[in-house]
Amino acid sequence: MTTIYLVRHGQASFGAASYDQLSAKGEQQAQVVGDFFKQTLKQTPLIVAGSMQRHQQTAQLALSQSFHDAAIQTESVWNEFDHQQVFAQYEPRFNQPELLKQDVELVANPRAYLAKIFDGAIDRWIGEQYDHEYHETWLGFQSRVESALHSLCQQIDATQPRQAVVFSSGGVISVAVGQVLGLNAKQIFALNWSIANASITTLRWTDGRLQLLSFNEHHYLKAHDAELLTWI
Repeated sequence: MTTIYLVRHGQASFGAASYDQLSAKGEQQAQVVGDFFKQTLKQTPLIVAGSMQRHQQTAQLALSQSFHDAAIQTESVWNEFDHQQVFAQYEPRFNQPELLKQDVELVANPRAYLAKIFDGAIDRWIGEQYDHEYHETWLGFQSRVESALHSLCQQIDATQPRQAVVFSSGGVISVAVGQVLGLNAKQIFALNWSIANASITTLRWTDGRLQLLSFNEHHYLKAHDAELLTWI
């Protein structure tokens, strides 16, 4: 029996020319995750991270607080879908991330505004009608994540770690949970929107089956500093 901790990366740089790096708050969140693992995990886990900068930074900062000598197994199959392309195909002006940030800063309810854009962009992507316009289709992304999870379980069977920690993104974690629970695409992305930065979702691999133990845990962030709880 192995417990798999799926960690969403810390807050990235929304609206910047490169989203793919942690903000100052994201760095704090990653360190708090590391403190949590230091308190709760009694032995060094298997560590896996996507190859995106925000995944690697979160993993490195978390491990600096907990398992200093642990090796990070980098696997691009755990990378997030290209959300900037998905946004830009829905609204071409969002090909410039700073314009989306400007729009968000002008509205009274930024989270509601972003949710509306997110829902529209995702509906277009998962609808399959415009698959030729995307580098990676929704079905391709879903298949990639499910294959990544299957490969992880095979590695667990071969090496028998008590715990495995995967640093990834909200879309990836949502698909993984969707596979376990048998959710459709709309239900999966409803989960995605609710996953907090640096939160932990926990699966159990036992007897050839995956079970969901917890989803979107972030109590350790609020306990440390309520201002560290972010979603964007």
